Amino acid sequence: MITKRRLDYLAYAVFIAGILLAPYFFDEFWLNRFAKYLVYGMLGIAIALSWGYAGILNLGQGLFFGIGAYMLAMSLKLASYTSLQQGSDTPVPDFMLWNAEPGALTDLCCINKGSFLWIPFQAQWFGVAMGIVLPVVVAAIVGTIIFRKRVSGVFVSIITLALVLLVRLVVIDAQPVTNGFNGLTDLGWFTVAGFEFDPYMVETYYLVAISLSVLLVGVRLLTETRAGLILQAIRDSDSRARYLGFDVPVYQIFFFSVSAAIAGFAGMLYVIVAEFASPTFMDLTFSITMVVWAAVGGRASLLGACIGAILINTIEATVSETEAFVEAWKAIIGLIFVLVVVFLPRGLAGFASDVADWALVRLGLRSREDVEAAADGVQPAE
Repeated sequence: MITKRRLDYLAYAVFIAGILLAPYFFDEFWLNRFAKYLVYGMLGIAIALSWGYAGILNLGQGLFFGIGAYMLAMSLKLASYTSLQQGSDTPVPDFMLWNAEPGALTDLCCINKGSFLWIPFQAQWFGVAMGIVLPVVVAAIVGTIIFRKRVSGVFVSIITLALVLLVRLVVIDAQPVTNGFNGLTDLGWFTVAGFEFDPYMVETYYLVAISLSVLLVGVRLLTETRAGLILQAIRDSDSRARYLGFDVPVYQIFFFSVSAAIAGFAGMLYVIVAEFASPTFMDLTFSITMVVWAAVGGRASLLGACIGAILINTIEATVSETEAFVEAWKAIIGLIFVLVVVFLPRGLAGFASDVADWALVRLGLRSREDVEAAADGVQPAE
């Protein structure tokens, strides 16, 4: 018998097959661009996990994305040709030479007061590890402070919003160490076992596509574990979960940290395909835009939020490059968001679910009573 769960699995399979077959239909330029959209899809998954499943509206997700991006970008910057041509035995970023203190040695140890922080990033594996570890550590610390104090609702959004703005200011002000507004550009290529991932190679696209596929399936399986079900119970009523004896902050901190790890991983992949890291990743508008992607796709659906991010960015790129809509493309994107919120409050995933229910009932594969019971949160008998 065809069930909603089987249709759900089919949707995952079709989506994964679609992104894996994309290289057969697009050229190198569009593959590189689409790879960036797939990275945004990962951010949609992170928002859906945090907001849709945990009930935590994080308006500072760009912080974790930016941290992940900068960690790997630092290693790739030191691997670039320009960093190896500064008259030193070890690589030194060119912008540090421009901002060097008078008489300072051309070496990471002492070219400026904070340059020593770059020394471990000469090893690419360290940059990759820190791209995951640092976002998780930051999220765990912030989450512990927030959730142990039982901060909830809009106050969590305000705190995360303030945090991302604060870190952005620090990154910009630390010009000699981070290159400030300019960010990190002119990066080397990501290398694994001697193989270099050219951003426009098919192999680089598959690195992103396979990463997204594994991540999507892995997070879906995580939400179906006992911990995932408890998290959803906490989202619906944290006081009831506490009454039943669950340590609510532990679950919230864990999934908040997992969401941060996903964003950090996405940030590293974005650096690989886009070849730069910028403080704009930590702009308020970027973090809010992620929420828009999840809302359009359906925050209660991992796949829906992922597709929403990819779809919105594809439409945005297409419309903004169309001569007739050059001046109005932002208004068009805004209108799409408003229409979805007004007419499809559960996003595209919710609409697709309703269509699937209707089709199953019409085909006689499911009774209307089962559909209504599922809508009320009651599991019908098999």
